[in-house]
Amino acid sequence: MNYKIAAALALLGAASAATAAPGTGQTYFAQNCASCHTADAGMGSRAGPPLFNVVGRKAGSAPGYNYTDALARAGAAGKTWTRAELDVFLRDPAQDVPGTAMPVAIADAKQRAAVIDYLAAQSGKPAAAKTAAAAAGARTGAWTDDKPGDVHHITVDQLVAPFASESAGNGPKLAKRPDGALPAVVKGFKVNVLAQTGTARYALRAPNGDIILADSGKGEVRILRLSAGGDSVVSDSVFATGLSRPYGLAFWPAAHPTHLYVANASSVVRFPYAAGDLKAKGKPETIVEKLVDGVGNHITRTLAFSQDGKTLFVSVGSATNVALGIGSKPPKPLAQWEAEHGLGAAWGEETDRATVLAFDPDGQHRRNYANGLRNCVGMFVHPDTGDLYCGVNERDELGDNLPPDYVTRVKRGGFYGWPWYYLGAHEDPRLKGIRPDLKDRITVPDTLLQAHSAPLGMTVYHAPAGARHAFPKEYDGDIFLALHGSWNRGIRTGYKVVRVMMKNGAPTGEYQDFMTGMVLSDRDVWGRPAAVTVAADGALLVVDDGGGVLWRIVPAQ
Repeated sequence: MNYKIAAALALLGAASAATAAPGTGQTYFAQNCASCHTADAGMGSRAGPPLFNVVGRKAGSAPGYNYTDALARAGAAGKTWTRAELDVFLRDPAQDVPGTAMPVAIADAKQRAAVIDYLAAQSGKPAAAKTAAAAAGARTGAWTDDKPGDVHHITVDQLVAPFASESAGNGPKLAKRPDGALPAVVKGFKVNVLAQTGTARYALRAPNGDIILADSGKGEVRILRLSAGGDSVVSDSVFATGLSRPYGLAFWPAAHPTHLYVANASSVVRFPYAAGDLKAKGKPETIVEKLVDGVGNHITRTLAFSQDGKTLFVSVGSATNVALGIGSKPPKPLAQWEAEHGLGAAWGEETDRATVLAFDPDGQHRRNYANGLRNCVGMFVHPDTGDLYCGVNERDELGDNLPPDYVTRVKRGGFYGWPWYYLGAHEDPRLKGIRPDLKDRITVPDTLLQAHSAPLGMTVYHAPAGARHAFPKEYDGDIFLALHGSWNRGIRTGYKVVRVMMKNGAPTGEYQDFMTGMVLSDRDVWGRPAAVTVAADGALLVVDDGGGVLWRIVPAQ
């Protein structure tokens, strides 16, 4: 199963059993799973396998989905999804099917039963497989054309029409890295494996050079201590555990931190911290008890502090793909709603989502900083300019090349389009005519990326003072960005690290392929870049949650 449904189903376990009622399973599925899985035979593709007809179906057998080897083997061994088998799997997926990509459980028996009841009632005839003709430009940005050093510049005037190609359900099948295989990097650099990091998804360098890792699946934060030369790991310590799908990390104050902030899926906590700590000295202090209701389809909450340390930014992704179910009007008069939530703020299950929230460092004085950012990940404040940046995963199911993902400066009070518009005044045809008042009030982002690339972690390259492996001067101040890779594109794209070009402190609109070569075929991949950070010696470190390793890139000398 898909990573996103793991996060969505985790919500079910967090809910109280006392709230279970008829229709609960359907409600949770619609609000938290339907962007990744369909339970209706008449609906289109999703990132995960379809779940209609799942009761009575052999494991790993839905046509057209690239299952993990673990689930494919389970099916080959005769595992069939009866109600009882679903109950066992959802209670502890990793124990039931070791190697599955769904590690998060539904702990509560009544909530599992509600989901299973709903799925058991969903049936239909699978659509016949069809081969769609390639749309014009279908190969643009395809993995087969990736080459380190190539520069891309996508502009708004190049956008194709909505539905110019079929919407694809083409999630990757993770394969073992071939013996001796390494990613390809730009000429003049070399890459090697620094550490085994498993399912870690986010990384941050501490002031003393330690590398802090957030592992959402395990619910823990780890600390890697590197050798004096930076080319090996001398210790791997669990700093804190028992967290709820942790992702974003931030130190406060920045220069001499007293706290490490951690973003859970629905809250923000902080731990006492001093440089060199390998284990938390106390229990976490909850400073934001609830970011939003529920979890939704995006759980990657990112944290950043303003340059003066007085504002904590928290990114919260949308609950759905494109807010089809929220209706045409907010629960209050529009002017009042926007006065409370900001320009372009959505409502219903999308209240305070697809947004960047702002708080004081103690979690007080909550406000919406900017809206319309479908899923802002890798958020940071540029150390040179103080500008807030987001890498945004745009919406799906408009075709192979629409709309582009992007990296952008985020302006206070800005509105970036989602769900009604994309990349300026381009109206989403699925929500036509709902918000004509916003058409000329949308901020166009800075750097457009190939559609469905899935940007995650990013960082500004500045070599620390005295770094032995500093990159050449032309890289200073540029942004390195991990592209996790597509599922909603017929020809795979992403699965690489790119360099977002900057000039005089602003994005130029161009980006360069920097690390590629992790895709074996249009089905199989052996690596998925998820985060980047700069080590104390100047090396660029890349978290690969597909291969479960930390890559180290340095100039070839």
